[in-house]
Amino acid sequence: MRWRNSSLFVAGLTACLLFSGCSSRSSDSSGGADAADNVKLTGSGASFPFPLYDRWFKEYSRAHYGVQIDYQAKGSGAGIKDFTNGTVDFGASDAAMSDEEIAAVGAGVQLLPMTAGEVVLAYNLPGVEGLKLSREAYTGIFLGKVTNWTDPLIADANPGAKLPDEDITVVRRADSSGTTFVFTQHLSAISEAWANGPGTGKTVVWPDSDKIVASPKNDGVTATITQTPGAIGYIEYGYAKLTKLAMASLENKAGNFVMPSLESGQAALSNVEMPADLRAWLPDPPGEQAFPIVSYTWLLCYKKYEDPKQAEALKAVVKYCLTDGQKISDEMGYVPLPEDVVAKVTAALDAIQ
Repeated sequence: MRWRNSSLFVAGLTACLLFSGCSSRSSDSSGGADAADNVKLTGSGASFPFPLYDRWFKEYSRAHYGVQIDYQAKGSGAGIKDFTNGTVDFGASDAAMSDEEIAAVGAGVQLLPMTAGEVVLAYNLPGVEGLKLSREAYTGIFLGKVTNWTDPLIADANPGAKLPDEDITVVRRADSSGTTFVFTQHLSAISEAWANGPGTGKTVVWPDSDKIVASPKNDGVTATITQTPGAIGYIEYGYAKLTKLAMASLENKAGNFVMPSLESGQAALSNVEMPADLRAWLPDPPGEQAFPIVSYTWLLCYKKYEDPKQAEALKAVVKYCLTDGQKISDEMGYVPLPEDVVAKVTAALDAIQ
């Protein structure tokens, strides 16, 4: 039943995305359309940026009739596997590839951060708005130690809220997930118990509890939260925004409770400089108004393509995403790249041939 409902939810979300993408034909600042005609590009990977990628790629294909882009949101782990095995033209992941993973790709790897997003804690508590969760509270929830919504760690931060005397259902990812990597990397940074327990990874060993349930991809977790009163789970901000799920404000490194937003995402990114290899992590960003769980997400490209037309088409698509595409990032629930990062990613395209 859950799968059936999840499928219906995905269909609804897809329809929403298609509708949102039915704006007038986008202008082109890529300058690479003519050279890239009659090219098909296939990609797979992260579900975290799927709503934005789906819109970008549909709008680009509408504006460039000879270019078809098919992207499957399988999860970051599956995307890295497909990319490494050479079954796609590009991959996508919220966890940048490691040195070992890059060394396994004979054609070379160029990582390209394309956007950034916030991993939010969405919840289903009818009648409870503006939920605040301290670091100790949300770490305790996902460790399976805070099990009821009336727990003092939650109640003390939410005076006046009508919290139900109800078990907490935790929803986590079932697949190998970059979103899980980002979330568990943050928990490891703020909690010794988490770091020495489940730790950081695209998959981790979760606490043994019948109140911790698994769902596939961001849309599956979103659907399960929506269908389960008393549930809380971690998803990309855009999914919660598009489906109007309630989101908790989280205590950040400065001790302030901050809601996810464009401003709090930008505040987090402002404290991180992008290195030359374009792999930057923000496990616990400083800043008075910085949202505490923010990450870049990467496109995985080969440095050498057998078909030069594919390489030129891919570079033209990326240029569109870095220019016109960035203008709709906020609308879709993502944080546009800082200008200096756009410049570095644009320069990195020269490595793709």
